[in-house]
Order: sequence, then C-alpha cells, then structure tokens
Amino acid sequence: MKKHFYLLGALLLTATITTQKSIAQEQPFKAYNNYDFVPGPTIIFEDDFRTDQDGEFPAHWNLEGGQGVVNKMGEDEVFAITKYYSVYTPNIKKAIYLPVQYTIEFDTWLDAAYDSNEGAYLEFRKGKERIGTLYTNHSAYRMDFGDNRLNGDLPAAIGGDGYHNKWHHVAIAVNGNQMKVYCDQYRVLVVPNNGFKATSIALGGNASEGTAMLIKNFRIAEGGGMNMLGKKFTDTKIITHGINFDYNKATIKPEGMGTLNMIARLMKENPELKFEVGGHTDSDGDNAYNLNLSQQRAEAVRTQLIQLGIAAARLSAKGYGETKPIGDNLSLAGRANNRRVEFVKI
Repeated sequence: MKKHFYLLGALLLTATITTQKSIAQEQPFKAYNNYDFVPGPTIIFEDDFRTDQDGEFPAHWNLEGGQGVVNKMGEDEVFAITKYYSVYTPNIKKAIYLPVQYTIEFDTWLDAAYDSNEGAYLEFRKGKERIGTLYTNHSAYRMDFGDNRLNGDLPAAIGGDGYHNKWHHVAIAVNGNQMKVYCDQYRVLVVPNNGFKATSIALGGNASEGTAMLIKNFRIAEGGGMNMLGKKFTDTKIITHGINFDYNKATIKPEGMGTLNMIARLMKENPELKFEVGGHTDSDGDNAYNLNLSQQRAEAVRTQLIQLGIAAARLSAKGYGETKPIGDNLSLAGRANNRRVEFVKI
C-alpha cells in the first residue's frame, strides 16, 4: 500500500507540471466582477492538509470507506481520493455541527480520464443517514434529495473538456432549506427548497487507482451572505474570512472577490464610511515574518478596493500579525479564525 501512495504522488507531479499556476492566473479577477458568494464569518472546520505527512491519510478526517492519501502537488498539499466507494468525514467533536445558515468551500481537480464519471461529491447527513448529495462533474453539478434530482449545467467557459486537469473552486451557501452552488465565478445551481435540515456532512468519490481525483482547501463556516447592503452601516468593524491568499504570499485568490465586491458596494452606498483594513495571521511561524506578511496582505486588499472604485483616502492598511487572536491557535478551526481580514470603521 505504501508503494502505491508514492507512485500516485509521482503521477500527480508529472501530470501537473504545467498546471502549477495559481487560480488567480488561470481565472483573472475580472471574471469575478459579479461574484456574490460571501462565506460565513465563523469557521467551524478548515483543512489545507499542510500539517499532514506526504503519503499518509489526513489526520483531521475519518475514513468510512475506500482509501485516500495526502500528496504534494506544486506548492500545495492535496488530498487524493484513490478508490471507489471512498467516504470521509471531518474530525469534528460535535455530532451536530451544521447551523441553519452555513457555507462550504473546497477546490477540486478531476482527471480527464473521468470524461463521463462523477467527480467528488458531498453528502448532507442527519445523524448517520444521507439525506442529500451534491455531485460535481465536468458538465453539470447535480443535487439529489428525496425523490428530487436538480441539475445545473456548467457554462461552456469552464465545462466540458476544459474542466479537466485544473483546479475549480466549489462554494455552497445554505440558508435553511435554500441552497446555492457555485463553481469558480459562476452560480451553477439553485435549490429553492431542499426539504431537509442536515446536521453534518461527508466527502466522497469513486476514483480509479492511479487517476487523479483531488481535493484541497476544505472549509465549513457558520453564517454567510453578510447582508449589510441597502442599509446604513453602524457596526464598528466587519470580520471576514472570505479574502484568502496564496500560501505565505499576499496574492489574493479570486474567489475573495465575493467579499471584496460586498465591501465595495457597502462603501459606495455609505460614502461617509472609512475603513482601516487590518491583516491578521495565526501564530504559526516567526512573529516578525507574520507581521510583515499581514501588512502586505492588508495593503493588497486596500489596493484591490481602490481598483474597484473606492477613493484611496477612505482606506488605510495595517498588519497586526498574530497579536490579536480571536481563536485559540491550538486547533485547525481556531487558527483558521485567526487568519482573517478586518474592516474597522475609522
């Protein structure tokens, strides 16, 4: 079994040598001009697999069936689904952890060999019972629940043969019985009433041995939408986890445009508003390095908002590094909540 793991790692590195560009390079920011997905402000679970050993099963997941392995791919650690009937659950202590309103995000990669098969899927559960399943595919995303089956075709720009062998960002927003599903910059599926209330999720896939079906950057967060538009803003600050960056860099990932678009619209509707953009990190790494990185990230966010039409005089940028934690820095969720961008009213 160990030999198979290392062969898979070599396959991934060989097959993807030309695909190690960032998502931002493949899908420019301008493509996300109308993106409206805003993740929840409180992270329940997050895993980028960077704390896992290459060639091993990820430490923060449980295995219910099949197999899986963490492998190095470019600058990232990715989770490879390696067998048919593979099912995994996040290692969360609470049996019931999904609130009424929540968001789920992950990046997915599907080998061209799966030209007619499903990609990774997400189970919505009540206890141990599967009550709904979202399937990803190169041509359409599908939601099955009860006797219902709803399909959302992928736009030609990302679907079909062009879907394979590259990363795609999947984002799901749930509010009660309503669900919206995004692939990259597109909203591809709306479920007006799914008829169920899930309490937990599972990740799954039916993978052929030696063929890449991959996941990275998995996150569940409470809340979502941050509906502050159309009214006067009176809060002292906004805490966001939707503006994410390349690892150890100040390069904003394009899916952060949902949050940036929301902030830009808020400031245009409230012309008196001025914000300090505050960058915050977790406690991993050197203090001075974290402080400098957080400053660079705050400045990158400020620059992007200026490009969206906000006057420079209305924005300042300050990096705080790890000095103002809101989580415990001892758990994945705690560290993830500490990695944030705040907009503080000035």
